[in-house]
Amino acid sequence: MAHPAVLRDLIDEYEALAAGADKANSAQARQRLDDVTYTLCVSTGTRDIDAALAAARHQSPGGGGPLDDSVLSSS
Repeated sequence: MAHPAVLRDLIDEYEALAAGADKANSAQARQRLDDVTYTLCVSTGTRDIDAALAAARHQSPGGGGPLDDSVLSSS
């Protein structure tokens, strides 16, 4: 598991890139979003971005309040 501060930075970068995805339709912006998505998934041991974001928020400082940990189960 990545350091909580690193996860927070990845979440922030993902959200910024995802929010601007409609506007920044360059190949470079899409590649960076793909890279951050991949890094979040690898860092959290998940396979999709929704689970990665939930896991990263759970581990990061100021994780965002009450969480449903059911998405983090390994079953």
